[in-house]
Amino acid sequence: MKKQNKSSNNAQSQLARRAILKGAAATGLIAGLTAPSFAQSTIEQIINAPGRGNWDDQFDAQASRTVSETVANFPIISEQTLRNLEIAQIEYQNIVANGGWPVVPANKRLRLGMVSSDVRKLRERLMISGDLPRSAGISDSFDTYVQGAVKRFQARHGMPSDGVLGKFSYAAINVSAQVRLTQIETNLVRLRSMSGFLGDRYVMVNIPAAQIEAVENGRVALRHTAIVGKIDRQTPILNSKIHEVILNPYWTAPRSIIEKDIMPLMRKDPTYLERNAIRLFDGKGEEVAPETVDWNAQEAPKLMFRQDPGKINAMSSTKINFHNPHAVYMHDTPQQSVFGKLLRFESSGCVRVQNVRELSAWLLKDTPGWDRQAIESGIDSGESMPIQVEQPVPVYFTYFTAWSSADGVVQFRDDVYRRDGVDLLASREL
Repeated sequence: MKKQNKSSNNAQSQLARRAILKGAAATGLIAGLTAPSFAQSTIEQIINAPGRGNWDDQFDAQASRTVSETVANFPIISEQTLRNLEIAQIEYQNIVANGGWPVVPANKRLRLGMVSSDVRKLRERLMISGDLPRSAGISDSFDTYVQGAVKRFQARHGMPSDGVLGKFSYAAINVSAQVRLTQIETNLVRLRSMSGFLGDRYVMVNIPAAQIEAVENGRVALRHTAIVGKIDRQTPILNSKIHEVILNPYWTAPRSIIEKDIMPLMRKDPTYLERNAIRLFDGKGEEVAPETVDWNAQEAPKLMFRQDPGKINAMSSTKINFHNPHAVYMHDTPQQSVFGKLLRFESSGCVRVQNVRELSAWLLKDTPGWDRQAIESGIDSGESMPIQVEQPVPVYFTYFTAWSSADGVVQFRDDVYRRDGVDLLASREL
């Protein structure tokens, strides 16, 4: 009987809402021609009604669904970001002082249209963190307001914004407010340490976010998705200057990859080097035949392993060089599908760049003769072309797991290299 009454009430709510909106349109109320305050208050009564939970998944909640508000043109390393994160610190101190937020039971994948007591906890959690407006109310219904809030939460935690609460979303949403506050405080120290002038134009790689910012005159000109180092082959923290862009580069395998990857592969498949256009050279520059090498030896041969330019080259079309003691660089990749992954910690320390040609054009824009069309023509030629950057561009490899570039929006990322001192923040499976 209660279920029938609930259905009846919901049906009545739908009919009432439709009637009001239809009548408002007919009499000019929506346009504000007559009695706008009455129409607004009536609609608000329906929106805030206890029984609305089962029909507002059809309601236009576009404003609450937007993810764009989590993105800003301010770079991570900026005075604006620092101020926003200091404000966030105070807000999170208040959240902690008031008892934090509830744990959302990870019992099932929650999505639009579901009705569950777990959604009530989810609503409370999202309201406290500012992802869901308190005017959305508390109910068991996963409506479009909740979906929008989940998308917003996912976006600012570096996850695909699908609006579905799954494994990784649960892991992030159930990190306590105290741990998040500690994360903010840790990253405030990092931000303050880089508060000086970084250059009119610079490139910043944020390792935990696996993201690149190209910054010009205090604004983000380009953002690129990146692939960074594995936990056991970490991308280093460094400061340098980009001095060279190489189109159609040769790839020389570092010693670590020769030992850990190529040697075992050659034991399994003696044609591996040939199939991947990798040639061997001795210290005199003489080519060495692979069949003359003992691939079962404990120590890898002291030879240069060099891959010819081409589509299967490990750096594909482009290599971006800067001096550093770690022998790392930025580059293109023939495996573009990796940029669509949630966990992008797969390299041997170097940084792979999505849409690298855009970044190359930005780096070379002050270098005569190398506009975007010239870059494309150079790549199409198939010839290896080293290009010196006319005005070397500073590059910073950094480690930020929390920041706030958009007003009131705190971004968090996992502590993939365990540098924040809290194991829970490195909980995603890699």
